[in-house]
Amino acid sequence: MMLQLDPQIPMITPKGKGQCILVIDYSEEHDLKWVVIQDDTGEVWAWPNDKVRGFKNVTMGRNSVSKIS
Repeated sequence: MMLQLDPQIPMITPKGKGQCILVIDYSEEHDLKWVVIQDDTGEVWAWPNDKVRGFKNVTMGRNSVSKIS
């Protein structure tokens, strides 16, 4: 299943900041894939769950964001 995000979600990836435009769900046996357009380069990457982070958002109670391994 593919889900187009509207609005897009700003994310942090191993290649820097970007905008997530799609989420791909292959099944319960697999991680989601977050399709992100990288802000600096315009490259499009599909990242698994453990490689992306949302931004800090104090209003939503997300006071810090863990580092990407």
